[in-house]
Amino acid sequence: MIHGVRIKKLNMIPDERGRLMEILRCDDEIFKKFGQVYLTTTYPGVVKAWHYHKIQDDYVTCIKGMIKLVLYDAREDSPTNGEINEFFIGDYNFTLVMIPKMVYHGWKCISESEALIINIPTEPYNRKNPDEFRVHPHINDIPYRWERKDG
Repeated sequence: MIHGVRIKKLNMIPDERGRLMEILRCDDEIFKKFGQVYLTTTYPGVVKAWHYHKIQDDYVTCIKGMIKLVLYDAREDSPTNGEINEFFIGDYNFTLVMIPKMVYHGWKCISESEALIINIPTEPYNRKNPDEFRVHPHINDIPYRWERKDG
């Protein structure tokens, strides 16, 4: 696991009225601070990558559909420099992944329908000076390819 990455398995609790799933609580061991909560979607087969933050950590989960969430540690001073982590999260594996600042991340929707992703960053989005640094999803120095791995 990349240094500083944390995961929390999420439990869906069903009853005769519907379902409930807690995602992140202020008393969770992995909680740092609250910035905002937002929902983003990704269409089947689409890759949304790569980016990192210099200030904020992200807490990412997929609440509908499935995504392949991929992290790359390019931090020179990290004990896991150069390491890649893949997480398959969503309908069949509800998981919250805490992504530390300076770790590249992105995802691909691997379900047959649109994926719904919730992010809870530790900082609110700054429209005038966004804490977001992007790299092309396919043309870059990151040793990862988004193709499906058959076999």
